Amino acid sequence: MSGTSEGPRAPAGTSPDAVDTPVTERHTAGPAARPPDPVRSAADTAATELRDHRAAFNAATLPMAVVDGRGHVVRANDALGGLLGTTPGALADRQACELVDLTSDDRTWHAYREVLQGRRSRFRCTRRLKHPDGRTLWAEVTVVPMTGTSAAEPARVLLTVADISDRRELQDRLRHLQMHDPVTRLPNRTLFFERLSVALETPPYQDDSMLPRHGRIGLCYLDLDGFKAINDTLGHRIGDRLLAAVAGRLTDCAENDASRSPGGSRLVARLGGDEFAILVEDSGGTEALTELARSVLAALQHPFDLAGQRLSVSASIGVVERPVAGTSPTGLMQAADTTLYWAKADGRARWTLFDPERNAHRMTRQALSSTLRPAVERGEFTLEYQPLVGMADGVVRGVEALVRWNHPQFGVLSPNRFVGIAEEDGSIVQLGRWILRTACRQARRWQLDHPDEPALFISVNVAVRQVWDSDLVADVAQILGETGLAPGLLQLELTESAVMGSGGRPLRALQALSDMGVRIAIDDFGTGYSNLAYLSRLPVSVLKLDGAFVKGFRYEDGTHPSPADETIVEAMVQLAHRLGLTVTAECVETAGQAERLRRIGCDTGQGWLYSRAVAPELIAALITARPAAES
Repeated sequence: MSGTSEGPRAPAGTSPDAVDTPVTERHTAGPAARPPDPVRSAADTAATELRDHRAAFNAATLPMAVVDGRGHVVRANDALGGLLGTTPGALADRQACELVDLTSDDRTWHAYREVLQGRRSRFRCTRRLKHPDGRTLWAEVTVVPMTGTSAAEPARVLLTVADISDRRELQDRLRHLQMHDPVTRLPNRTLFFERLSVALETPPYQDDSMLPRHGRIGLCYLDLDGFKAINDTLGHRIGDRLLAAVAGRLTDCAENDASRSPGGSRLVARLGGDEFAILVEDSGGTEALTELARSVLAALQHPFDLAGQRLSVSASIGVVERPVAGTSPTGLMQAADTTLYWAKADGRARWTLFDPERNAHRMTRQALSSTLRPAVERGEFTLEYQPLVGMADGVVRGVEALVRWNHPQFGVLSPNRFVGIAEEDGSIVQLGRWILRTACRQARRWQLDHPDEPALFISVNVAVRQVWDSDLVADVAQILGETGLAPGLLQLELTESAVMGSGGRPLRALQALSDMGVRIAIDDFGTGYSNLAYLSRLPVSVLKLDGAFVKGFRYEDGTHPSPADETIVEAMVQLAHRLGLTVTAECVETAGQAERLRRIGCDTGQGWLYSRAVAPELIAALITARPAAES
């Protein structure tokens, strides 16, 4: 009984309470379980991740390769093997740079090496590769350092190759549309200047063959004469067809020229409107380029048949040919534009070659134009005076005021260097007002300084633009009032072409000045319109014969003057006197000329025989030297 009452015996060292503990609980309640090993867990995780990464690497559709620090392929995926037409295993230990053409230029190779050496975080470039099926593809190659490798493991990089052929093709199509003219399908202005810049930056030797180049560049810059009239009368549709047809002929001319003179390329471009250009790289010289210009003119002379319309056009061409060294795109185009302007100014339907001397004159003219207005304000102009002498007695009757420009860069300039420019840009109004005021003030000063001598009249040149662009009558009245000079002592000279045919405002202004007492003179008479019938209706009091007639009075062979010039001058003097006008002969240089002019009946003479244009103080000496009784 006692055996049954005691039940199972408890193990030594345990509490009695443990006897009733279930078996399963007794196991868990025993000694504590060993914790997981962290090192072993990390290794298992890394191994799992590595298996996943390798599986993803092998299954990826993007061609990839792991490359070591020496540039050798450690492993490649199936996509890269398929791209290169081989198996991934065959790519192991191959130089990655050779597989994707990273050695073709120094800049790419250097950047790639920097990534391999850990000095650069990323490298990307575009390469043109050959697909195993024979087609060419564009690939974007990216090289980046790999992370997660152990410190003991050599540095590696991941190389990826993305096929961007479709994107590149789209970009090329968009670029073509952007860089070509939709009407003529020629390269447009943007592409032209891109090619021009590249041509001027190319060294004188080709890198591939090291063959010497001429190092010269040529340009034919042209536009169609009268194209606007075609657009205006026949419409833009016909105008566009004409431009396309012209483009075709220009292209043919360029191709034929290239076949005759192989070497440099020819680019035909439409720069806008009816302007075209033919760029000749590695030009063979001026003669070859002008021959191209001649062929273009000849090609365009043949009529165009366009939708039932038979049209004939011509072109003006500016030709520029020069060394590449020292030439910029801007400088070349400026020269071409200037030369094209010359071709049009010379009569159109022609080519004109750039002339450095002519261009220097143009540049000087432009420099004068830009500084003319400020020069008046800075006081750079002065007046000199040339005597007008009585032919009968040799007494000084008056003087003509002649303006001089003391230019800080070009020295003393005579009126023929800048008056035409002043008339074009309108600054003649400001300059003319200054000349008139200065001359009247000087004439009045002579009069006051020599009260016992007969007063000299002052003759001042007036441009026709002064009559149109200012109130000349008001200006003259104001200046005469300011200076105190009598109107009868002022003579205004206008050219024959400006006076003849005058009507409306100019005629009213001349009449008002004449009514005021101012004398009106026609300068250079005999070289302009010579409308003698109209002359009788103008308020003119003096004719100044052009010096070309007087020069004919010289003895060219030492014995005989020109009888025709003498007859013409005599007729003009007689006509003037019958109309109540006085006559002044210009350019009198010899005593023989003066004697014949006096016999013919000229009233006054002007020229180097009497005096050149001089400073005002020398005129004062002439006043005191003349007989007091003469007037």
